[in-house]
Order: sequence, then C-alpha cells, then structure tokens
Amino acid sequence: MSKLNANKTTKNDEYFEQLVNVNRVSKTVKGGRIFKFSALMVVGDRKGSVGVGIGKSGEIPDAIRKGIENAKKNMVKVSLYKDTIPHISLGKFGASRILLKPAPPGTGILSGASARAVFEAAGISDIRAKLLRSNNPCNAVKAAIHGLQLMRNAHSIAETRGKTMDEIVH
Repeated sequence: MSKLNANKTTKNDEYFEQLVNVNRVSKTVKGGRIFKFSALMVVGDRKGSVGVGIGKSGEIPDAIRKGIENAKKNMVKVSLYKDTIPHISLGKFGASRILLKPAPPGTGILSGASARAVFEAAGISDIRAKLLRSNNPCNAVKAAIHGLQLMRNAHSIAETRGKTMDEIVH
C-alpha cells in the first residue's frame, strides 16, 4: 500500500482535489494474478462543502478520475465558524473515531494525514483532531466528514427551537 499526496486545484470548476490513498488489489485467476488500483479522493470548494469518493480501475489515473467524480456526487455542506469549527465533536465510521476540537487562529491543522485532506478541502485552517481506534484511511476520512456533519451553528439551533438569534446568543 502506498500513500501519495497530490494537491491539485482545477481551473474550470475551482474544486480542491486531493489524493489520500492508493491501494493495489489483486485477484487470482487460472492464468495468474490480475492487479487493479483503488484511489481514495477528497474534493472540496474550501467554503464549507466537502466530499469523499473511491475510484477503482486497472490504471491509477483512471481510478483517480473515477474517485473525483464519485466525491463530487457525495458532497456535503458543513458548518464553519470563522476558520475553525463551532464546537467539539466526535465523528464515527466503522471502527474509526475522530475527536474534533476548535482551535484559536494561527494553530493550523493538527491532525493525521487522512483527516487533514478533509479539513483542507472544507476550508478549515485551525483545528485539532485526534484519530481514535482504527486509522484505516478510508474509515478515517469518512469519520472526519461525519464529525463535521454533526456541527451546528447558532442559526440552526435558533431555527430548531423556534427562537431568534438574539435569544440564543444572549
């Protein structure tokens, strides 16, 4: 298993695309082994939208292209507060858990490589994250997105309670 980091922003649609992991898988048949590749991609607009996708193909560039297309289909909107997150959250997916904490300006992204791609794509520049239990790249990325989806800002809380923003903030 090899890990590649390739940051790329395309000009036509202004999405941030990052390759998180490339995995070579094989299938044994009568004549020998058939090798294929799976690519884990993260795509975001750096304004609060982020998606993850897996592409599988016989060639790495095709797997990356399919992963990008899949990630764009699975984009979700996350709540941000300035350049960080509004509150502490625990994201879960499979055996992976990730603890997300807001950080003061200038801290940067303190996280593992897999989750870092999600935060960069979402536009978060200050966050502390700790990956707990399994560190499988695929599950870690999906746990980070789940943790970001659990974020709620003051506006959504006021809407849920049927109150105004002034009643909630003060």
